[in-house]
Amino acid sequence: MVEQNEPAAPAPQSPESGREALPWVECVPNFSEGRDPRVVEEIVASIAGVAGVRVLDYSLNADHNRAVVTFAGPPEAVAEAAFLGVRAAVERIDLRRHQGAHPRIGAADVVPFVPLQDAPQAMELCVQLARNLGQRLARELDLPVYLYEEAALLPERRRLETIRRGGFEGLITAIAEPGRRPDYGPARVHPTAGATVVGARWPLVAFNVNLRTDDLSVAQAVARAVRESSGGLMNVKAMGVRLAEGGLVQVSMNLTRPARTPIHRALELVRLEAARYGVDVAGSEIIGLTPLDALVDAACYYLGLRGFSRRQILETRLWEKE
Repeated sequence: MVEQNEPAAPAPQSPESGREALPWVECVPNFSEGRDPRVVEEIVASIAGVAGVRVLDYSLNADHNRAVVTFAGPPEAVAEAAFLGVRAAVERIDLRRHQGAHPRIGAADVVPFVPLQDAPQAMELCVQLARNLGQRLARELDLPVYLYEEAALLPERRRLETIRRGGFEGLITAIAEPGRRPDYGPARVHPTAGATVVGARWPLVAFNVNLRTDDLSVAQAVARAVRESSGGLMNVKAMGVRLAEGGLVQVSMNLTRPARTPIHRALELVRLEAARYGVDVAGSEIIGLTPLDALVDAACYYLGLRGFSRRQILETRLWEKE
């Protein structure tokens, strides 16, 4: 396994002059559109147009009807790009016509800021970015905004699934209830864009495992056995999803702290639980970007490596500063 005390690779620094540069931050917004590439490309273009921002990846999933965009850069530039991406989604996505397997309450459903350094001050910066963005979205776009994870103002709103309970359709009436009122903005959903959840979190791995059956109840049972909230693995969120093609179902997971609950452990538990129903794993996928160490951990497990360090990876050594 990777040595636990080995420091993470240094984050890139913003090219500011005259003062110490702030470390880059990452943003990974999820948009409720996975079937119309033109809409997603327009949202991505609005993000990429901000000077200093690098769009690292974006992907669409038709079954989930969802797009995930990953970009990074100096904090102020990333915050501006996040605002423009949300604004583009509000202008182009109508939740009244949206259907998909993934839970959602907004056109720009969730907008997390992610530190690229494992340090308290890096997370504090992301928390401030999230709260500032939330206030701006409410003020300029008339969106109800909820804060989650490290940016949450209320402890019961740390978990994203709690905020999204009932989806967009349920929130239409529930938002006026005292316990469901947003942190910022009006206590009513935007008529076409719903609400937005903004937060700050540590890097996660979006990991999906396909099962060789068309029985959705099997995927749902496996998801219950795997996820933390129903007694499974710590740091794992999971749900069962039916795939439109191939006669398969899927256990869709977020591994929220992959250094603590690694990919291979989640995969092996899915495999074990699926076998109870006579079902095999048909394959897996990672959505968006993943930390290098998460893949190294999985490789070490399946190869049986002992004492392996990420410094033995050729590309890692080439990336290091002299």
